[in-house]
Amino acid sequence: MTDKLLNHRAEGAPSAPPLLLGPSLGTSYALWDKVAPELSATHRVIRWDLPGHGGSAADLIGAGATVGDLANLVLALADALGVERFAYAGVSLGGAVGLHLAVHHPERLSSLAVICSSAHFNGAKPWQERAALVRREGLAYLAETADARWFTRGFTVPELVRDHREADPEAYAACCDALAAFDLRDRLAAIRVPTLLIAGRDDPATPPSHLREIADAVPDAALTEIPGASHLAPAERPEAVLTALRSHFDGDARRGMEVRREVLGHAHVDRAQARQTPFTARFQDFISRYAWGEIWTDPTLTRRERSMITLTALVAHGHYEELAMHVRAARRNGLTPEEIGAVLLQTAVYCGVPAANSAFAAAQRVLAEEDGAAG
Repeated sequence: MTDKLLNHRAEGAPSAPPLLLGPSLGTSYALWDKVAPELSATHRVIRWDLPGHGGSAADLIGAGATVGDLANLVLALADALGVERFAYAGVSLGGAVGLHLAVHHPERLSSLAVICSSAHFNGAKPWQERAALVRREGLAYLAETADARWFTRGFTVPELVRDHREADPEAYAACCDALAAFDLRDRLAAIRVPTLLIAGRDDPATPPSHLREIADAVPDAALTEIPGASHLAPAERPEAVLTALRSHFDGDARRGMEVRREVLGHAHVDRAQARQTPFTARFQDFISRYAWGEIWTDPTLTRRERSMITLTALVAHGHYEELAMHVRAARRNGLTPEEIGAVLLQTAVYCGVPAANSAFAAAQRVLAEEDGAAG
């Protein structure tokens, strides 16, 4: 059964939101080596190989293949992994697969990022000619010119060039057939999933105008151009691609910051942001996305209930400085001083009298400050 599936690599917690990453023609999933591990901090990342590339069997597609055939292979992989709905990002041919999924299988996508790709690839003839060349002579010549087609001058990724050289010629040619037949320009307006377009400003294969064409047609789509990037932007400018993808896929971070300010107050969050350094930036981002963007936004419990639970946990672990901050938060969330006292009295039973004694002292200082400010 596994030889009928695309070769793939899964990273991240199995319970995290799934994110599938598609490669460019001629590359393996190593294209995502500098991006996928970072994305796996918040997602179950599944990156896959095209047929005949990397570890995928060459006979998964044949001559006359379409992008729809590749999309069906991706869906078969998702089904085998128990993934019903997923975010998706793809480069070039992998991006075309994402567009096809958004048009023909929108119920499977939660969001989409199309990177250095197009709704068409400059007509059928160049790809028909390339397919014929590869079937006749193999991939050696194309691999020699890969750097010029993929990267800005002086940059290379030897592993990806090797992947290109070692790809199966028949499967590569079948992928060229798919690109030759691909044109979704008349269907773009039907796409309704949140869509991000990422263009390499120095990309000769799918220049920014191709991505702009998609952005103009897809409702509410966003476009980001990356300076100094050619066709394989995730390999050449991974930090910029990662920043754009996180902003697109991690909507929890934006909502989390809103909730964080509502609960803790603007002054506290502003101070935390002002103290942020490159060393602490990822931790601050983690707090916004995970604690505030996922947990505090879950409607199962009210904010009042969450405040009571948080106060108890902080007392139990002796985090009295944090406790003072969350006493203020509890007041914003609607708890009265009497209710806060009742919570702390409960902790005396289950966390210990000394812990509750320190907690009462910390809470009393906060409430006294509040009364003084009100007076």
